[in-house]
Amino acid sequence: MKTNKERLRDFFARLDSLDYIKPEQIPNIDLYMDQVTTFMDEHLGQSKRYEDDKVLTKTMINNYAKNNLLPPPVKKKYSREHMLLLVFIYYFKNMLSFHDIEALFAPITEGHFMDASGLSLQDIYEEVFSMEYEQMKRLKEDLLRKFHASEESFTDQKEDKDYLQLFTFICALGFDVFLKKQAMEMLIDQIREDYPVDHSKKKKS
Repeated sequence: MKTNKERLRDFFARLDSLDYIKPEQIPNIDLYMDQVTTFMDEHLGQSKRYEDDKVLTKTMINNYAKNNLLPPPVKKKYSREHMLLLVFIYYFKNMLSFHDIEALFAPITEGHFMDASGLSLQDIYEEVFSMEYEQMKRLKEDLLRKFHASEESFTDQKEDKDYLQLFTFICALGFDVFLKKQAMEMLIDQIREDYPVDHSKKKKS
């Protein structure tokens, strides 16, 4: 059985293996659905929990378009902008509801999707993901603080001490996620008020 320190070291190694999709990695040609799912699985596969998991499936992508998270494909083909949005959706889909993701993305898709005249979706993508290194660094520092704090718990416990300290560490991570999710939902509610989604406009287009 691994020690908690070994578990943390393994997780740090996993973090180091993760990377986001660079815009230059995305093909300059529009892709069919099968090509999209294959590309995403190849480039985001390291983030899967289980080997048999799928990064994105046809059903998922169709549901994103159906629920206004993703503009519909053109002649069954997906552009670079579609691909960039799909990466964003991939990171948000396990944290936020479709309704929240739609509200969050609406100003982006309405103002910057397939818009060559101003700030492009790729510009936004590059700016957001340029913070990856600093965010990862801060995450590791925070994980270490929480881990060391968990090591100070249950120190007088003779049985199951390792498990109880691991449980404490996981609870600390969970509480952190809970609070951040609350913040995200509150901010999205404000976005929904300031930038209401016009579904009638989408149907006309």
